[in-house]
Amino acid sequence: MADAPATIELSRPELRAVTGYAVACARPALAIFEREHPDDRRPRDALDAAQAFADGAERTRALRDNAWSAHRAAQETRDAGQGAASDAARAAAHACGAAFLHPLAKATQVKHILGSAAHAARAFELSAGDDPAVGAERIARSRDLARAVVTEVLGRYPAAPPGGGRVGELIRQLDASLR
Repeated sequence: MADAPATIELSRPELRAVTGYAVACARPALAIFEREHPDDRRPRDALDAAQAFADGAERTRALRDNAWSAHRAAQETRDAGQGAASDAARAAAHACGAAFLHPLAKATQVKHILGSAAHAARAFELSAGDDPAVGAERIARSRDLARAVVTEVLGRYPAAPPGGGRVGELIRQLDASLR
């Protein structure tokens, strides 16, 4: 059997579509973060930067900087015991990260495509008292948001890898439903 290719072809329009999908999945969870931290714009700014890229802006350092800022907001809220807010911020950070999907045929890259959806679903689960039915419903909504280009790009990668706790489970559920 021949080895799988080491790299995957990705066009700029495909990266924009994947990023737009990630933003659409993450944006509903922003309200969870903003309920706890109404004056902290870092996750909102990350989503706005990712949406700008999806809409045609260049992929610049500002996009990466916004992702790191949202990630710091996620760490701070996690450290403060605000798990739902943390996952909501992490969803925003992953939306920016989608713009940097690597053309490497590795299962770990699936998180760039589906991480924002999984973290948003986890934020909703935690916000509802850690109810897995709420997460499953959010994953179903994320599945419905995926357009053909997103599923086609996802199909070029190996299936999502094991591990990653509850967010990893949500990624694998979404991955399996989109393939």
